[in-house]
Amino acid sequence: MKNNVTMRDIAMKLGVSSVTVSKALGDKEGVSDELKAKIKQVAAEMNYRYNTAAKSMKEGLSYNIGVIIPERFTGLAQSFYLRIYQHISSLLDSYGYYGILNILNSEDEEQLNLPRIYSEKKVDGIIVIGQISKEYIEVIENMDLPKIFTDFYDEHADIDSVITDNFYGSYEITNYLIRNGHRDIAYVGNLHSTSSIQDRFLGYYKSLLEHDIPLNNNYIINDRDKRGKYIDIEIPTPLPSAFVCNCDQVAYLLTDKLKSMGYNVPADCSVVGFDNDIYATLTSPSLTTVEVDIEQMATTSVNSIMQKVTQPNKRFGRVLVQGKIVYRDSVRSLNENHGDKVQSIVV
Repeated sequence: MKNNVTMRDIAMKLGVSSVTVSKALGDKEGVSDELKAKIKQVAAEMNYRYNTAAKSMKEGLSYNIGVIIPERFTGLAQSFYLRIYQHISSLLDSYGYYGILNILNSEDEEQLNLPRIYSEKKVDGIIVIGQISKEYIEVIENMDLPKIFTDFYDEHADIDSVITDNFYGSYEITNYLIRNGHRDIAYVGNLHSTSSIQDRFLGYYKSLLEHDIPLNNNYIINDRDKRGKYIDIEIPTPLPSAFVCNCDQVAYLLTDKLKSMGYNVPADCSVVGFDNDIYATLTSPSLTTVEVDIEQMATTSVNSIMQKVTQPNKRFGRVLVQGKIVYRDSVRSLNENHGDKVQSIVV
């Protein structure tokens, strides 16, 4: 296919006018959402590239979206947010936009320094992936451009957010443990660290309440400090029959700790996680967990920020993306009849 594909080429392929193609690719009014999506799909298939330099001079836009990730979420052991960024960057390309990754280091976050991509006016909008401090949320809030939070939210910030349904996912996976006969169930996660950990705890707690299981404060186990640095997990005595971990990496670390103490998973205790990332299969035995729909989170974030670029007053509020339980080998049934295990249900 030729490299210099034009709007006229796309229009001829679809049997529409070049004006219609131009409106669709620029997210202007006068074209249905269905036709816009079709035109953008064909444009991507034909390897059409916007002349962003010319458009930028004409319309006063940079055709870049800044994607900010706190440095503590980008280590070699943490690929979750970088995977979201990869999806976001690919999706932005279909809009003729580039995703500029900005790693927010701890010093800039603590000193409340503005990202250079904002101060140098290089972006038309901001997507923040991963929990930032409340003080830095105020910095983001005061930026005069569209912004979206992804995988976290803050009740005091007037900023739209896209999150997985943490509450219901944790609620359902705790229900699953209870259906398998477990009642002494611990939760592993620092409740003061992120909104996701808090919501997953609340889902766990709701499940206990509904099954008349008292909350045991000794079974709320810390896994990290407030800045997200992992600490040694202290195993309570007596040993719970099951652990609900706020993420798969913590479940992996917990399982290793239990093994070092001579315990066997799931014979001595069951362990479940959240995310369904690489740690779910690195853990031995492989981990029963809640799978986060990364592609849908990225898609929703990009669609939202692009609408806000053209309609700055557009509001979406807090958008929940559903996940699902993935059943593996880390849960033992304590029921006499082991045939009551259920298989993948959407959460």
